[in-house]
Amino acid sequence: MKIGLSSYSLLQAIKAGELTILDAIQWIADHGGEHMEIVPYGYTLVDNLELADAVREKAKEVGIDLSNYSMPANFVQETEEKYRDEVARVKQHVDLVHRLGMKHMRHDVTAFTLPPEHMTIEWFEKNLHLIVRGSQEIADYALQYGITTTIENHGFSVQASDRVQRVLQAVNRPNFKTTLDIGNFMCVDENPIIGVKKNLPYASLVHFKDFYFRPYDEHPGDGDWFITAHGNYLRGAIVGQGDIEIRKIVKLIKESGYDGYITIEFEGMEECKMASRIAMDNLRRLFEQCPL
Repeated sequence: MKIGLSSYSLLQAIKAGELTILDAIQWIADHGGEHMEIVPYGYTLVDNLELADAVREKAKEVGIDLSNYSMPANFVQETEEKYRDEVARVKQHVDLVHRLGMKHMRHDVTAFTLPPEHMTIEWFEKNLHLIVRGSQEIADYALQYGITTTIENHGFSVQASDRVQRVLQAVNRPNFKTTLDIGNFMCVDENPIIGVKKNLPYASLVHFKDFYFRPYDEHPGDGDWFITAHGNYLRGAIVGQGDIEIRKIVKLIKESGYDGYITIEFEGMEECKMASRIAMDNLRRLFEQCPL
């Protein structure tokens, strides 16, 4: 098991010009990270292959793995032409993942920002055929490179554990699994303990994040709060300091025998480098102290 960091966790610093993506790789290694997940926000690689090659070589230089590549995608398109364009776009990123020497990729299947009427089970079932078709095409294309493609519990429409499993079973490809995010279940008001228990058997990678939670009738005031599918309030926290029962989830993961990458995501209000360092230290300590 290796603990590392998503580049998204350092987005504040990347956007502010404090770190380049190459600096971020060095920073993660300097602070005990064993791998980095590539989330191309604040920088791009698919249209900058020189930088992509530099990222690959920098990771080798400092001795950390490039564990996963995460990208937005939306297979629920209005026309066949737009659908084909989207599949072609995602395939370009598969080619990039191969160029980077990586074997794991997460893509979304619907738009991330959705109106409430598109979060319903009716909308999900109506568009499931497109979600499945797109995921199958990408998984089949990635198979030539030995790449595992995944769906994350992410994006409101396919965020609950049962919906993730519905897609996994319908796609039915050996190299199509789930990137299990322990916190994202809360975005659709599912208990993280339940979501993790249900989907851990299908996980090929695990994301750790933490949230502060406030119920719908207790407005928390100013800050980077967002609204869940059913009107509750969430704000990103440093792993181990929020309201998710992190210790119980660590125990579930250790008991499951999972031995892959553990990726920390930070999306809170604190300064991102400090928060990311504390999060990695916290999670490392919790795994070390957790009894089997």
